[in-house]
Amino acid sequence: MSAASLIDSPYAWVRLAITVALGTIGSIGMWVAVVVLPEAQAEFNVDRAGASLPYAATMIGFGIGNIIIGKFADRLGITWPVILAALALGAGFTLAAQVEAIWQLTVVQGVLIGVGTGAAFGPLIADLSHWFRKRRGFAVGAAASGNYLAGAIWPAPVQSFVVDHGWRGTYELIGIFCVITMIPLALMLRRKLPPALGLDGKPAPAEPLLQSPYSPRGLQWLLAAAGIGCCVAMSMPQVHIVSYCVDLGFGAAVGAEMLALMSAGGVVSRLASGALADYIGGVRTLLLGSVMQCAALFFFLPFDGLMSLYAVSILFGLSQGGIVPSYAIVVREYMPAQEAGSRIGIIVASTIFGMALGGWMSGEIYDYTGSYTLAFINGIAWNLMNMAIVLSVLWRTRTPKAPRLAMA
Repeated sequence: MSAASLIDSPYAWVRLAITVALGTIGSIGMWVAVVVLPEAQAEFNVDRAGASLPYAATMIGFGIGNIIIGKFADRLGITWPVILAALALGAGFTLAAQVEAIWQLTVVQGVLIGVGTGAAFGPLIADLSHWFRKRRGFAVGAAASGNYLAGAIWPAPVQSFVVDHGWRGTYELIGIFCVITMIPLALMLRRKLPPALGLDGKPAPAEPLLQSPYSPRGLQWLLAAAGIGCCVAMSMPQVHIVSYCVDLGFGAAVGAEMLALMSAGGVVSRLASGALADYIGGVRTLLLGSVMQCAALFFFLPFDGLMSLYAVSILFGLSQGGIVPSYAIVVREYMPAQEAGSRIGIIVASTIFGMALGGWMSGEIYDYTGSYTLAFINGIAWNLMNMAIVLSVLWRTRTPKAPRLAMA
């Protein structure tokens, strides 16, 4: 069977399942840092902003990992980059369990755990996008859902393990688990990438499906700025919901449940947004998700009761989950296929930087004001910036006069 005939084939869907599994396991590094934030703050005797630094470092490393691993994946395929990432996660969690200061935890989280986690998102999504034409939007959304499945699955058991074994023992177990599961899965993705084809089954043209007056590099950095804006806003509930619930007297376990609900809603959102993008395109889907996220953030301001927070957490997850994968779809609509890994990696890195910046800023605002109210308002302001950028791209988009072909 030729590589070209495997596009949209049953094998492509098997590859999607493996990609989701890798994303679910490899993304644990993002979420465990959130769950152990109160434990780390108490053990190292630091303020809320200081306790947020390991998470911020993880997200920065995650962003850098998306860029570095994305470039390697464009040249070497996805298997070896994922194997190296699994080894980095194993070493990172093992070393983190031995640290004696918050700065040491921050460094290990950023350099090893963050970079290792980077392979589980942008590079995997870029790789999978080559194996689908007709259902690429849905496939990309499903691949990206591994990141949120991790958030839905891991917080509760990690919190339970932390109670029973401490956060250090939990980290050691996670490191072993990542190595023994991710390497065999990565070896199942060794097949060579298929060529870029159009809907007629012939080689796709070099020109992208949609055109913009911006150069590819200019559009890339414009989308990167939009990614920072949306994810500064996104980070406020995701990074601080556990601590927020502790402050309100509901406890860390309730906060972990709300984080899991956000992530579960994010999975639904990513699948639905991906399917929608197959019909209305990536930019419109991105704008819709950004508008819905901004609306959900407003609801955190007046509602702080237990049941209302559960409801708003679900709403927030349903609104924002499809935003980041939409950037990958936009890249495939506007930019050459052979640059997918590096372009998606850079833009995803910007969204991760936004998460890191937003998580740290929210902690600083809390330390300065004693509440999260202004932190939510800060997130809304950054969200509005994102919406303005996406609107400018949408208004200036044009479709080539040539017959419409599937994305390369």
